[in-house]
Amino acid sequence: MMKIQVLFGTESGNAEVAAEDLAQSVRNDGQEVEVQDLSSFSIAELQHDSMYVFLCSTYGEGDLPNTALPFYADLSVVRPDLSGMRYAMFGLGDTFYTETYGHGATKLDDKLTELGAQRVGKIGRYDASTWEPVGECAVAWFAGVLEDVSAVRWLQRIGQHGLDPAA
Repeated sequence: MMKIQVLFGTESGNAEVAAEDLAQSVRNDGQEVEVQDLSSFSIAELQHDSMYVFLCSTYGEGDLPNTALPFYADLSVVRPDLSGMRYAMFGLGDTFYTETYGHGATKLDDKLTELGAQRVGKIGRYDASTWEPVGECAVAWFAGVLEDVSAVRWLQRIGQHGLDPAA
């Protein structure tokens, strides 16, 4: 069973709400999951055998929220090799701010891929101007991510047995 680590960066608490709702949904499906604020998570804790789910809001002029800044700064300075690490990214923002919508998550996503991590699925997006519950949006998005993870694992198993998945 895959261990899922849900990490959030928030300014107003919405990413934390989404993280907790997503984690509860994963627990209900029998998966092992932990939730942690990025402000208390060290890059030294990153492991290649875990699946990371980042939920990150956007603050100010398209910046990362304050709770994500130390993690991002450590990634930028230490530049760890994240090859083999898998993650999913969910961004929170408001399309009223068209030029900076979702930029917090995009910045974090760019940094992780630059360091060799592999994103699974598409970046999820939450638009606060829709008034849709953020947790419901995150849970629905993550169901698609889990389907992508299952498909990748299936293709890897097929490849290990020398079979052509396209056949």
